[in-house]
Amino acid sequence: TQSVLTKKTMTSLQHVNPRVRGIRVSPQSVLQSLGVQKPFQEVIDLSSGDPHRAGMKPVSFIRQVLAACLYPELLEDESVPLDVRLRAQRLLEDCAGGSVGSYTPSSGLLHVRQSIAEFITRRDFGVPSYTKNIYISSGSHRVIVKLLASGEEEARTGVLTPMPCPHTLPTLLDEAGVTLVPYRLIEERGWAVDLEELHRAVTTARGRCQPRAIYISNPGNPTGHVQTRESIEEVIRFAAAERLLLFVDEVYQDSVIGLDREFISYKRVLFEMGKEYADTVELVSSHSLSCTCIGECGQMAGYMEIINMDPEVTHFVDTMLCTDISAPVTGQLALDLMLKPPKPGDTSYDTYTQRALELLNDLPGMSCQPVMGGIYVYPHLYLPSEFREEAKTLEVEADVLYCQKLLKEERVLVGAGHHGGATSSHHHLR
Repeated sequence: TQSVLTKKTMTSLQHVNPRVRGIRVSPQSVLQSLGVQKPFQEVIDLSSGDPHRAGMKPVSFIRQVLAACLYPELLEDESVPLDVRLRAQRLLEDCAGGSVGSYTPSSGLLHVRQSIAEFITRRDFGVPSYTKNIYISSGSHRVIVKLLASGEEEARTGVLTPMPCPHTLPTLLDEAGVTLVPYRLIEERGWAVDLEELHRAVTTARGRCQPRAIYISNPGNPTGHVQTRESIEEVIRFAAAERLLLFVDEVYQDSVIGLDREFISYKRVLFEMGKEYADTVELVSSHSLSCTCIGECGQMAGYMEIINMDPEVTHFVDTMLCTDISAPVTGQLALDLMLKPPKPGDTSYDTYTQRALELLNDLPGMSCQPVMGGIYVYPHLYLPSEFREEAKTLEVEADVLYCQKLLKEERVLVGAGHHGGATSSHHHLR
């Protein structure tokens, strides 16, 4: 029996889902695997957007509360700050059986969803948010993309996607069988969203797919661009006219550093534009623990607020969350702690940059647009012709080759700006 299995495995490549075989591999993944194969003692990873991996220390208050929830005996330990113990006790009351080891409702713990709705209402200066519209998950992108995926060939769902975009997004669209419809962000204007470019993208897409949504990252990943109110209004009017669902990733909303910009949520702008838009435009906005101030990426939890979607459709959001996208309980509790940190007077309250841009612009062969928010910079590479020719000979994008050489020679891992399947004469790093 063993020899038979050795000669012919139970599953071969031809049995793998064709959609999975068609998933493009991001340059990021290739570079990370390259690092594993080299005899480096240490690699400085600047590519992943994982603050803790890069050396950021966790927030003590969050870890202390989670520790008490995982080990309730700490609730009786007077060396643990009182506000930590009270907060852990309140969170455990919302867990079935008073334990983080129990299942939660598919859309998340009710107490945490209430905290999220209260946070959104405060953030948006009184624009109301309701618990019934809040869904906690370990991957809101994946939920919405799977929800929209339908059709084949020219009837296939298309999602307008910024270029550059989060490096995992093309892979996610491939997995779901959704067509990526690229729209170019304008580097010369600090990576701004351009209305004419959106119209061009949606017009050229029709006939090869059915555009049903537009993805926006604000503050931008990986560009750091923060949209103005006027830009957000333009996008909302465009989505309304083209009958597109607006899917807005606002995970870096807590890290706006541009002196002339402030973060304004799409939801707030939508509701301040009047009932014509506030009652009709479908909006999904998301936030997560990956945000800059917390950086708890490994807790795998975020939320999305869904506005103006047909209840018969949101029913299936709940259905999908019942399967494989539910967030871990500790991640849900960490969301509550992120959005309701210690207040002045609490025991834990007192324990609770643009320099990179200047450095990049001083490097030969490199320039960078001003960063307004987020945790990334997206510098432009000016590569010599002989380097580009070497890359062409090796059949690899020039920015990917640059990243490979940087990793091999300097042990620094950065992401290539190149997106699989797309070619460009412009080269960037992320």
